[in-house]
Amino acid sequence: MRLDGRMTDETAGRAADELLDIVDEHDRVVGQAPRGVATARRMRHRSVSVRVRDAEGRIFVHRRTPEKLVFPSMYDVVVGGVVGAGESYDEAALREAEEELGVSGLPRPEHRLTFLYESPEHTWFLSVYEVRCELPVAPQPEEVAWWAFLPEDEVERRLPEWDVVPDGLECHRRLREWHRAHGGGEPRPGSA
Repeated sequence: MRLDGRMTDETAGRAADELLDIVDEHDRVVGQAPRGVATARRMRHRSVSVRVRDAEGRIFVHRRTPEKLVFPSMYDVVVGGVVGAGESYDEAALREAEEELGVSGLPRPEHRLTFLYESPEHTWFLSVYEVRCELPVAPQPEEVAWWAFLPEDEVERRLPEWDVVPDGLECHRRLREWHRAHGGGEPRPGSA
């Protein structure tokens, strides 16, 4: 890591070397591969996304750093990442949320849904969670270039202007549908 918080080639290389479980169309483990190989060869693996709200119900949004292996410099409305080999979705959701927010002691994120994300370049099962964070956040500078907690209506206004991570945008859309199907609205302050 450089002093300015940016990834060095060595740090980026370690991220590419992270071992992932490779899964079939039913999300069953069929092998393992380093993250860089899985990404380059479009091997199906597992990822998690966590929508984070603060005590006021605002959504954590951020812009990824240019050094990110996947979707560099794009905005995102969720935090998350890959599920390591042998790791559960639930373990990865908590780990990724704490790492990216720079907090410890976050409540366990609540699972909402899982779907297969596919694009011409990528394919992964994406398990989607929500969590309320009342802790002061200090996002990792190697992960997050800019961040804010924004009211949901402001997020909706900004989405058309931003170059948004496509799987994060899909999570946002599916979470809206999930909340409509499970009680009507989005969570308010005091709930996940």
